[in-house]
Parts: sequence; structure tokens; C-alpha cells
Amino acid sequence: MELIRVNTSMNLNKFLILNRRLHLLKSKAYINGDWVNAQSNKTFSVLDPSTDKPIGTVPDMDATDAKRAVDAAAEAFKTWRNTTAKERSYVLRRWFGICKENRDNVAAILTAEAGKPLSESLGEFDYGNAFLEFFADTARHINGEIVSSPWPNKQILITRQPLGVVSVITPWNFPYAMITRKVGALMAAGCTCVIKPSEDTPLTALVAAQLAEQAGVPKGVINVITSSRENAAAVGKVMCQDPNVGCVSFTGSTFVGKILYGLAASGVKRVALELGGNAPFIVFPSADLEYTVDQALLAKFRNAGQACVGANRFLIHKDVFDEFVTIFKNKISAKIKLGPGTNPGANCGPLINATQAKMVASLVDEAVSKGAKVEIGGKYAKQFGTNFYEATLLVGVKPDMKIYSQEIFGPVAVCSKFNTEDEALQIANNTRSGLASYVFTKDLGQAFRMSRELEFGMVAINDGILSAPEPPFGGIKESGIGREGSRHGVEEYTDIKYTLFSGLAKGM
Repeated sequence: MELIRVNTSMNLNKFLILNRRLHLLKSKAYINGDWVNAQSNKTFSVLDPSTDKPIGTVPDMDATDAKRAVDAAAEAFKTWRNTTAKERSYVLRRWFGICKENRDNVAAILTAEAGKPLSESLGEFDYGNAFLEFFADTARHINGEIVSSPWPNKQILITRQPLGVVSVITPWNFPYAMITRKVGALMAAGCTCVIKPSEDTPLTALVAAQLAEQAGVPKGVINVITSSRENAAAVGKVMCQDPNVGCVSFTGSTFVGKILYGLAASGVKRVALELGGNAPFIVFPSADLEYTVDQALLAKFRNAGQACVGANRFLIHKDVFDEFVTIFKNKISAKIKLGPGTNPGANCGPLINATQAKMVASLVDEAVSKGAKVEIGGKYAKQFGTNFYEATLLVGVKPDMKIYSQEIFGPVAVCSKFNTEDEALQIANNTRSGLASYVFTKDLGQAFRMSRELEFGMVAINDGILSAPEPPFGGIKESGIGREGSRHGVEEYTDIKYTLFSGLAKGM
């Protein structure tokens, strides 16, 4: 998931006031139109990753609560599936509008629980809310077709019908946009859902549900359950295997995606999986290097590098390698400003938690111990907090280093040389991931060749940002199944029904 470009004119003092108040925060989960506690009455704390201090508490729900939410969604599906496309479009449009009115409030909560700088929180909100607007329009264009019949006096009719309750399991890195991208699509199709947000960022999901309630989304259509890591496996099992669940939609790591895929397989359930990436960022000699580096900053350092489509491997042609690295190093120094999300001018916040920060640090340390060179950064920025890591640029990385092939998910750019187009393709495609890729060239033929030959679901030519509501978002190989966004994202939540009309001859 990624951000769109955003220009913010929001007064910082106003934002700080909102950040202190956080008046939309909820401390209960949302099932069947009611704000509820866990049946066990257990709770867990949500921490601000900038300070590791609690923001609030939410219910620590278990399998029993998950079952209650699935049952509520199944009951609501009986009526929601029969609403007209026009009605569903109208509800989604109202949800979009109410969210838009609360843009600053949602951004405050995003920054509080995800650590994002203000500009990124506002950017994620605008990106995420655009999906509600898009799917409000798309709801009225979920069409079937009439197929030419091979038989006389018979007609073939193909329709799309909602597939039922969708279990929505979302990640911590884009907690608002991942909900709107999934829930907007499934609601447009006529489905209902149970949302299980990440235990690191449940507050944004609860705010989204609160605003949906204000928009008049019927009870049971959207349900949000919250759980700690300790209960996540039990809750996930219900969400994947309950007979009332028709589809499991998950964004997150490939490791967890495989577990959920296996659970869903026992019931032969539909899955929509958007999993990890290992995006190459390929620079050819014809590229405009100043522009390319500006795009590299976007592709690498948004959300402190915690994006599945973030550039993970910078492959630079040998003829421009030294110049690219010099420009990149200078622009990282000049433009990337670390700090808590509420700090004026900060555009790179903390990693989500200590575990993530430790993982990033260990990758860099291991590479350096084997001979990689740090051009800039390369250590914790503990003057800001325990979860901050400096924007880092490494060269001299070799295949025997973990960072060469592992998804970094942090603010660390790794640059390697290549000699030929074929070599760049071989290196880029040498991964089981296949989500996003980036190519910079002024050679039109080369651009088309790279688009054809790169084994990734998405290819951006001369741009570091590629996601929007209109195109289909998703990967191949172990980066997932299905697509999100676009009309294809709605169709993921429908079943195709074939009806044969026979006996149409006059007099029959």
C-alpha cells in the first residue's frame, strides 16, 4: 500500500490540538451496530510508536467474539445483498462525505497510532477516501452479460452476485486506506464484512466504523473486532473457517498470508491476498537522474519505508551508478527529516514498534559486517525515540547478505550496479515476490520491453508512485492473489452465475 502526493495547508497548531483531543477515539469494538466490550472484558493498550506510551485501550476479543461478529454479518447479508446498486452507491457516497468532513480528525489518529508525519497521515486519508468515492460510482456498474447461444431457442445469461460475508484482515502500515479499499469494494458488490485490524493500529478502524455508522450503513454490514497478538490466531481461524464466511481478504506479510490461505482452503473459500513485495527500482543511463532521485525518495522513504510497494532494491546502470549515488545521498541528507509525526517539518517517522526497528537494524548491521558501505545513516536515531532509524543508503551489497534479497520494510536504500538490460531483468526477477516494480528510462522501446518482461503485477515507468483507485492493485507469484481497486477489485467479491433460458420458441 502506498500514499499519493499531498500538499497540506493545515495549520500545525490546529493539528496539535486535534492530536491532544483525539475526540473520535473509541475504546469498544463494533458488532451488529453496537459498541461492545469483549465477552471476557479483557483489554489491551494501543501505543504511540513515537513514544511507546499508551494512547488508549480496546477490547481483547477472542474466538467467541469473532463468531458473534460473523453471525451478525451473515444476518445483515440477507437484506444488504438485496439492496439496489443505487442504494449501495448512495450509502457509500454518504460515508465518503462524512469521512471527508473529518479529514483532520482521522489524520490525528493515524499519526497517534501509526507514527506517520502529518503530511503522510493526510495523504493516506485522501488516498483511502478516494476509494469510497470510486466504489460509490462503481457500485452502479457491476454488470453481467448476454452470451451468444450455440443452440436455437435458448438464451445464455451471466450475472454477478455478492458472495457473502467477507473477513477483512488489515495491516498496520496503512490502517485507513486498507479498510476503505476493501470494504468500499465489497459493500459495492453487496457483501457484508468483519474487520480485524492489526493489533498495532485498531483505533483508525474503529473511527472508520464510527463514521460509517453516522453515514447510515445498516447494522451488521460492517463489524470491527479487536484483539491482541495472543488472541490473533484463534480469531483468525474463525474468520477463515466459519461456514458463514465466503471470502478472506488479507493484506500483510507473505508468511501470514500463507497461513490464512491454508485455513481458508479447508472450506474452499475465496481469498484475496495482497502480500509482501521486493520491488526493484531500475535506472538506465538515459534517465533524468535529478528527477529519478526525487522519485526514489518517494518510492523508498514514504511511511519510513514501511510499504509493500516500496522500492527495495535499487539497480543502477554502471555508467550512472556513482552519479546516482551521490545525488541520492545529498537529497536524503537535505530532504528526509526524521522525527515524531507531530514535529514541524518531519517527513519520516518511527518504525511501528521495537521489533520492526530491531529487524531493520540487524539487516544493516549484518550487511556492513560483510563489507557493505554506509553512505549515509546506518544507525538508530535514539534522540527521537527507541523506534526511530536513520534514513540509510548502502552500497557494495552482495548476494550473500540478507538485505540483498529480503524485504527491508524500513528507511534503508540498497544500491547495486548492473551492466546490461538482460542482467537487470535477471536480478529483478530473481525473487518469489512479484508485486511492484519501477523503471526509469527515456527509451520508449526499452520501457515497453521492461513492462513485458518484468515478473511483477505492477510496473511504474518513470514514476515512484503507482497506486490510485482506478487501476488494479496486486501482485503475482507469492505476492498475492486477486486485485484491489478498479472494477476488478469489486468483482473479487462476486460470484458469476450462469442461467440458461430454454424453450423460447414460439408455441413452446
